[in-house]
Amino acid sequence: MIQAVMTKPGTIEFHDVPVPEVKQDQIKVKMKRIGVCGSDVHVNHGKHPYTTYPVVQGHEVSAEVVETGANVTNVKVGDKVTIQPQVVCGKCYPCTHGMYNDCEELKVMGFQTTGMASEYFVADAKKALKLPDSMSWEHGAMIEPLAVAVHAVRRARDVKGKKILVFGGGPIGNLVAQTAKAMGASKVLLAEISRYRLVAAEKCGISTVNNDDGDLLRKMISIFGEDRADFIFECIGINPTLKQAIQYARKGSSIIIVGVFGDLATIDMGCVQDHELSLIASAMYREEDYIKAIELVKEGFIEFDTLITNRLKFKDYAEAYKLIDEQKDKVMKVIIELD
Repeated sequence: MIQAVMTKPGTIEFHDVPVPEVKQDQIKVKMKRIGVCGSDVHVNHGKHPYTTYPVVQGHEVSAEVVETGANVTNVKVGDKVTIQPQVVCGKCYPCTHGMYNDCEELKVMGFQTTGMASEYFVADAKKALKLPDSMSWEHGAMIEPLAVAVHAVRRARDVKGKKILVFGGGPIGNLVAQTAKAMGASKVLLAEISRYRLVAAEKCGISTVNNDDGDLLRKMISIFGEDRADFIFECIGINPTLKQAIQYARKGSSIIIVGVFGDLATIDMGCVQDHELSLIASAMYREEDYIKAIELVKEGFIEFDTLITNRLKFKDYAEAYKLIDEQKDKVMKVIIELD
């Protein structure tokens, strides 16, 4: 089978490798679609803090089951699935207390262990989640980033009736805003500087503000009232928006950190302490987040098509990164097609 290998930052080579044999608790899948995400871009730039090279990427996927091991009962040949990409120890405190996304020895396919950027992939069957037959392959590959958003919103415990500010109009920020709205937030406002991404958010039914024009606080008050936001989600992973989140947070409120910081974050801890702010991190997802993500899509709460801006064939994998670097904000989600 053909496998895409990032041998060093910015370089992808295609290798012909054997297809692994399927063990009794495993499945073999034929990959259909792979999404390229912001964390992948960090890897391409050599700035992901926990990735070494060479590395096989691919963690946002949809696939068809083509073989099952003797003990597999949760899926069958022909099923449409997505695969949870975490590899965990199952023994540490987080793993034994239902928080395996925080495993002390966590590895993630595409970053610290082999990802799914190949024609076929063999995985433990328990990592597979069946997708509805009616769901497209493209939408199936979007379940992983949606699970990120679901987990992030759940980190706020309960957003029903709450006022939400989201920094970042990329796919994760957009999906966090859509998810918060779907899970009952009374008002959602998305802050972004890209006109293209602001328009995309509005197409998805999200109110927006350009946070580069000095009007953010006034717009927050006009939308939320003097009490401003109950929860702020930072979905970019850069210092300027983290600074704004802390600056404009209501005293006693919470900021959920969703964006991956490629550079060291600088935080005004004096303000955080004086305003008694809660900084809450959100890392990946758990199976229940995938299940909720699939449910939200089935119920019609999530708009994916606006976010999928580019489609490329598997052999053109490297072009995805060129597109993202050259067109920046106009590229939302690139989908790699394997059929």
